[in-house]
Amino acid sequence: MATMNTPAYYDSVPAILMMDPLARTLGSAEDGLIEYRYLDAVKLTGHSCPTVAGAWQLTRAALARLYPDSTPVRSHIRVEFRQPLDEGVVGVIASVVSLVTGAANAGGFKGLAGHFGRKDLLQFEVPMRGDIRLTRLDSGQSVEFMRRGHSVPSPANMSQLLRPALEPQASDAERQAFATVWSGWVEQTLQPTSAPDWVELEA
Repeated sequence: MATMNTPAYYDSVPAILMMDPLARTLGSAEDGLIEYRYLDAVKLTGHSCPTVAGAWQLTRAALARLYPDSTPVRSHIRVEFRQPLDEGVVGVIASVVSLVTGAANAGGFKGLAGHFGRKDLLQFEVPMRGDIRLTRLDSGQSVEFMRRGHSVPSPANMSQLLRPALEPQASDAERQAFATVWSGWVEQTLQPTSAPDWVELEA
């Protein structure tokens, strides 16, 4: 039987711990504590790339600002984007942020006896200075970020390796050569010394 093998650096990316009141109520996780790891974002999107990595870092940074002294509460956070869902990579970023925060669009969970609803906590085309805003529902405290693009430039030989890797007759060596360079690029963007893709705006 085949097994899942992923790059080792995934394990070094800091996890995000959330408290989900619904999970606590239903006994899905003790005390409602759910740990999300970068691998969960990779599983959700089906790939690892600088956009997914940047969205993960953005989510961690935003939650640290909103909950400096406590565990962030899942489904108690509204997430708003300035751009529409189908513009650029907004949908990919939104899926990662939604995974961790629980914020969902109109198709989200409506709640249980008036509690734990996630529906309409994820919104798009909302006027704001930045590109994304996260708001605590209990206190109204918000944090807003602007995306400045990938802080780590792609390797010079990326395009050269991509073309043969996409060919139907590509060899395992050609595919692996591109995958190695690509994965190394993503790993570099996740290093603590790398500049963030997202910049927090002052209130």
